[in-house]
Amino acid sequence: MIRTLSGATLQAAAAGAARPTRGVTTARRLHSGYDVAVVGGGIVGLATARELILRHPSLRLILLEKEQQLAVHQSGHNSGVIHSGIYYTPGSLKARLCVRGATLAYEYCDKKGLPYKKCGKLIVAVEQEEIPRLRALYERGVKNDVRDLSIVDAKGIREREPFCRGIMALDSPHTGIVDWRMVALRYGQDFEEAGGTVVTGSEVNDISMVTESPAGSAEGMKYPIAIRDKKVGRERMEAPRCASPIACPSFSVVLLPQGNEVRCRYVLTCGGLYSDRLSQISGCSREPRIVPFRGDYLVLKPEKHYLVKGNIYPVPDPRFPFLGVHFTPRMDGSVWLGPNAVLAFKREGYKVYDFNARDFADALSFRGLQRLVMKNLTYGIGEMYRGIFIGAQVKILQKYIPELSLSDVLRGPAGVRAQALDRDGNLVDDFVFDGGVGDVGSRVLHVRNAPSPAATSSLAIGEMVADEVESRFAL
Repeated sequence: MIRTLSGATLQAAAAGAARPTRGVTTARRLHSGYDVAVVGGGIVGLATARELILRHPSLRLILLEKEQQLAVHQSGHNSGVIHSGIYYTPGSLKARLCVRGATLAYEYCDKKGLPYKKCGKLIVAVEQEEIPRLRALYERGVKNDVRDLSIVDAKGIREREPFCRGIMALDSPHTGIVDWRMVALRYGQDFEEAGGTVVTGSEVNDISMVTESPAGSAEGMKYPIAIRDKKVGRERMEAPRCASPIACPSFSVVLLPQGNEVRCRYVLTCGGLYSDRLSQISGCSREPRIVPFRGDYLVLKPEKHYLVKGNIYPVPDPRFPFLGVHFTPRMDGSVWLGPNAVLAFKREGYKVYDFNARDFADALSFRGLQRLVMKNLTYGIGEMYRGIFIGAQVKILQKYIPELSLSDVLRGPAGVRAQALDRDGNLVDDFVFDGGVGDVGSRVLHVRNAPSPAATSSLAIGEMVADEVESRFAL
């Protein structure tokens, strides 16, 4: 159980009188100030907070999350794959972090007793024209030090996936699956057990320097940064279930009182879908801009689960910005098919009709998205069509498993990806760090972009961001 302070208990806890709420154990007294405040309770924020407090156990650290639960957005709405690092440019930060992150993830799950499955992955070529790209992927994976990669023929495909058809495939036996939200919550438990404080229901919308010390504090201006939640109310996000017999910690839903604040020396933001807006608060440029893309999955009916044993992926087409539909087994025994990739009209909009006027206007007015759309207009129309008419998506999936039929699938869940774009319409595929301007900027570090596969890479990302924090701030 992670002991969290909900927003409404924050002021009371500061006075030493926090009241327990259903799903939250009695909160500890809040300090008058913290050495580092981490904003964002997704898997990247949790992994980084954990790494920082393990390195610096004498420091006071606090983590602030706007939802009533941790890890409910990208960390709780992803495919659940432990990637091996095949796709990424050799030598890139993304490639190195993925390969190291996968190793650390398996070690962490073994140490903590968290369930996972090494079910493997086949990247399958179904057309002759795909074979050169498949061989190039193999060479890339070898350069990235991905273990035990091999190329198999049609017979080898059938041995691994009896219902899959292809002419050649890249076999990655160390690709696995796990419940990433469960892993993220365990990071949070480690952070709390090491002395960190977790506050939920706290949406950061102001980061500024202050000129007075906290009331009742004898430490003067040791904590010159104030982090505030000025909003009176917000939408409440229901947490996704953990696909595991291990119970997830629960959190209550209470809103932070208007104008409440946390004082600290330094701030680290890991805002995911809102990383650009958090950066703007402290005076940074909005670019790269976050544009939300929703991915809608189909699910196999239970009686058809036998069709898929492990992950089955297409050979990526370099003409298009996203990977394409694939087959993904889940820890709960289900099988997801997809996703497509369409513009989401709300940054946390998991349903087709979810809409937020500000998010929609931000996306459509951004020159980078306009250029991306123009460069990929036909592809984008096809993605929207397949999202509406699932038979068109099934037709693509049948290239890999011919026995699949429209009657075998149902509409499934969706996720929203925080895609960073530059103003030329290019996907920003690597990490971006930024500080603010003036006095605030010297004390703030923003993780502007943590691209997929951030969950797989999370422990390695935590190490890297902690290094960055140590190099910028005098901890």
